[in-house]
Amino acid sequence: MSMNKKMLRGTLTLGLLGVLGLSSCTKDLDRFPTNGDTAKSVYDSPEKTLQAFAKVYGAFALSGNGDGGDIAGIDEGTSDFLRGLFNLQELPTESGICAWGDGGVPDLHAISWSASNPIIRGFYYRSIYQIKLASEFLKNTADKSSDATIKTYRAEARFLRAYQYWVLMDLFGNPPFIDESTPTGKVYPRQISRSELFSYVESELKAIESDLMEPKANEYGRADKATAWALLSRLYLNAEVYTGTQRYAEAAEYAERVISSGSYSLKADYSQLFLADNNVNNPEVLLSINYDGQRSQNWGGMTYLINASTGGTAKAVTGVNMGVNGGWQGNRATTGLVALFGTNTAKDKRFLMKAAATADITDVSNFDQGVYVYKFRNVTSAGANGSNGDHADTDFPLLRLAELYLNYAEAAVRGHADATKALQYLNLLRTRAYGNASGNYSALPDLKELLAERGREFYWEAQRRTDLIRFGLFTGSSYLWPWKGGVASGKSIDDYRKLYPIPADDIQANPENLKQNPNY
Repeated sequence: MSMNKKMLRGTLTLGLLGVLGLSSCTKDLDRFPTNGDTAKSVYDSPEKTLQAFAKVYGAFALSGNGDGGDIAGIDEGTSDFLRGLFNLQELPTESGICAWGDGGVPDLHAISWSASNPIIRGFYYRSIYQIKLASEFLKNTADKSSDATIKTYRAEARFLRAYQYWVLMDLFGNPPFIDESTPTGKVYPRQISRSELFSYVESELKAIESDLMEPKANEYGRADKATAWALLSRLYLNAEVYTGTQRYAEAAEYAERVISSGSYSLKADYSQLFLADNNVNNPEVLLSINYDGQRSQNWGGMTYLINASTGGTAKAVTGVNMGVNGGWQGNRATTGLVALFGTNTAKDKRFLMKAAATADITDVSNFDQGVYVYKFRNVTSAGANGSNGDHADTDFPLLRLAELYLNYAEAAVRGHADATKALQYLNLLRTRAYGNASGNYSALPDLKELLAERGREFYWEAQRRTDLIRFGLFTGSSYLWPWKGGVASGKSIDDYRKLYPIPADDIQANPENLKQNPNY
């Protein structure tokens, strides 16, 4: 029994939502099947077990069928995973700003959100839903865990759940906790502390290592040992934020495990990492969210990232074909992102953007002010449009080798890894970026330059907020960018904004167990 690429790229059985009995509210775990199947009939069938497993992956890319999709009572446009992750990680930073004035969007760049913000709410329930989905799969396959195929499936489901718990820990700090032991019925989950959740994610990733496939041995788009090592490296890199105790040496150790496996290398052309055929001959990406314009259609994911970054005068100004019909005139960057490249915008091949006629934004709602970003496109490396002008074929990289190089380098700059090796890793990225050694570092850069390098490498890949917090620059006034805090010149932000609020309705539904983050 195997799950091929086509399964992962769209032919997913969304009807299993009814089988699994899941809904949006954390306390409502007593939904019953509506399509005639039961858990027993599903998991006694190898084919349906595979479909259930595919759904655990597929929920990253698809928001479900019908009004509200997978999550009842929440607009499908705000319940997609990648769309929400991008919004919460990039829009509150210098890397992104959206022209739209509806649905809680303006509050993100202004960093003025409340516990009722619909984008925050939709993303929170999406992550919890995906945790439920993985936990339900684990619960219903427990008696088959001796089967070699099922054992691998279960390890991957645990990885995906650990990833989602990392997301909640990073964004919300202290979420409710559920796993396969959580009973059905009217359940009010306990709240887990950030430090306790850190230990849980760490232990899960280490526990599943032996059951995951070797690096690059799995099918495209599925987790393996290297993805677990990479997430552990990311976890340890941010450990001081999450627990108060730094773990940079371990961040370097697990980055080195991926690097020294020899299974991954940098893709020669940076821009081709983000095109419609980036699933082909891509030695750099460890794990991606997979999209197919014909088989996995929704209004989030890469369709959102690409469509929302074009329209208006963007095509005329950039001269770049985005491979979509029209454009939604939403997201662009501020001049703060351009500033990260300094005087090297013409030399650094990662600079996939161009200023509008007015680079400085005086009216946030005017898409034709700011900096157009064309990093992600629904166009192949040969220049052909994707298969569907309304829905993207482009896959999104959740984990790629470049991050491990930069994680190791940061650990070295902070004094916890080998400086010579770190410089070599950094210069591999710089050589690709410049096409030669002209941009290489002669010595390890300082932390300020390293943060800028991360921004140049990973802008719009849903990492910037996390990086700014780790470097102590997201809040306060020591680093300002255009429209930080809703002011054109930027303003200081209170420290409590380092965490998003737990949605007010979940607090109201579970008041005995859930405590709101401070100041919300």
